[in-house]
Amino acid sequence: MILVLLGTQDKSFHRLLEQIDKSIVKGTITEEVIVQAGHTKYSSPNMKIFDFVSKKELEEYVEKSSLIITHAGVGSILDGIRKCKKMIVAPRLKKYKEHTNDHQLQILKEFGELGYILPLYDFSSLDKLILKSKKFKVKKYQNTNQMINLIADYIDKNVKDVRK
Repeated sequence: MILVLLGTQDKSFHRLLEQIDKSIVKGTITEEVIVQAGHTKYSSPNMKIFDFVSKKELEEYVEKSSLIITHAGVGSILDGIRKCKKMIVAPRLKKYKEHTNDHQLQILKEFGELGYILPLYDFSSLDKLILKSKKFKVKKYQNTNQMINLIADYIDKNVKDVRK
């Protein structure tokens, strides 16, 4: 089962679900796809889509998943890597009105360079990353100073966004 997590942002991340839907139709994704869509309104006969599920339900989905496809939110990424899950991570971008700024690009870059995730910069390469994920070796999570700085930067940027 593939779990898709779009976080709790009040902005849509329709673009990622459209690409996942295309991968299902093409046959690249053959497993069941469960989506916690948050505030993204999307309908597809190819996926089970929930706005939100309980924390317990979400933990069960994470445990059962063979792959997580998620937005580049620190919380979603850390939850996945703590459980040694293969993850494809996509940034929400300001130009598509998916976020107020592009800080998720920095998060994506840092976690990708550390080898914890498969970063999805170009959505048209999702099929390639899904295939690559089958051989991807999950790196055991270690909280380093670099990770602490990344999270601190994330918090600083989000606090500034809220103050605007």
